[in-house]
Amino acid sequence: MKKKTPDSVTVNRRARFDYQLGEELVCGMALAGPEVRMIRDHHVQLKGSFVTIRNNELWLNNLTLGAEVARNVKLLATKKQILALMREKVAGSTIVPVRLLGGGRHIKLVIAVGKGKKKYDKRETIKRRDIERGRF
Repeated sequence: MKKKTPDSVTVNRRARFDYQLGEELVCGMALAGPEVRMIRDHHVQLKGSFVTIRNNELWLNNLTLGAEVARNVKLLATKKQILALMREKVAGSTIVPVRLLGGGRHIKLVIAVGKGKKKYDKRETIKRRDIERGRF
């Protein structure tokens, strides 16, 4: 049986604009049945969501599912991965949700370690994108 690659359900576009992203990590999510259905039906938003570490566990905060108020979801990662993320966070980085995968049997979240961009870095990103599109 051929393994199906997971489809991207939603992408956090602001993540690439606001942060200089580094290493990515794919995590599972602890969800209930109706939540999984909403994600598969694309009734989910990552905009404004962020990842925190509480009690040696990863949590995705402000995940918007459908018309429901934003909620917190536990992320499933190994202790070794969480410790590596904790070290990055102490060094001044932020853990940012990049995209949500849900094409296969499981719902996965791709998170990345990122450094916040300054305003001049964001202007440089816009300038580079416009040049690639051929506007100038």
